[in-house]
Amino acid sequence: MSKTIENAVRSKYGSVAVRGLSSEQSSVHAVAEAVGYSPDELASIPAEANMGLSCGKPTATANLRPGEVVVDLGSGGGLDVFLAARKVGPVGRAIGIDMTPEMIELARKNAARATGPDGATLANVEFHHATIDRMPPADATVDCVISNCVLNLVPEKPAAFREPVRILKPGGRLAASDIALKRRLPRKSLAT
Repeated sequence: MSKTIENAVRSKYGSVAVRGLSSEQSSVHAVAEAVGYSPDELASIPAEANMGLSCGKPTATANLRPGEVVVDLGSGGGLDVFLAARKVGPVGRAIGIDMTPEMIELARKNAARATGPDGATLANVEFHHATIDRMPPADATVDCVISNCVLNLVPEKPAAFREPVRILKPGGRLAASDIALKRRLPRKSLAT
């Protein structure tokens, strides 16, 4: 069952990545603003990095500081990675992890256009094709892990939390914006 769910999520988000959603569409922009992104933040990143998929704004509670390393779980088109990269500055790093090849391709295209406050291309971002229960960062190398509406999609929750704990430095932190349910979704909704 967990592989079925993982495949359904991969397929759904892969199709979203190629649909051309962006902040240039008023409904997509409105979703991002509704969960806390400011117009200035949205204007500071490539429009295609925002596809209206957010359910919160993890960078609002992450307390990111210059020089830190941050990993974004399920980074999609790079929205939170680009905002985090600006906060950690040129000596910090912002790393996106996504299991969908189409999202990684989109994020890397967006990275080529993303700029920092000085107008220079952001050189402190990278994107990796991986699942969040098997990530490439080494043990204890990350200051903060952020997640925006991704943990709820992972069928194996213990593994999804073990990996962030593994890569976090002692005293590291997790800032997650997510959805919690008090009861199971109807079986029919899992297939859509």
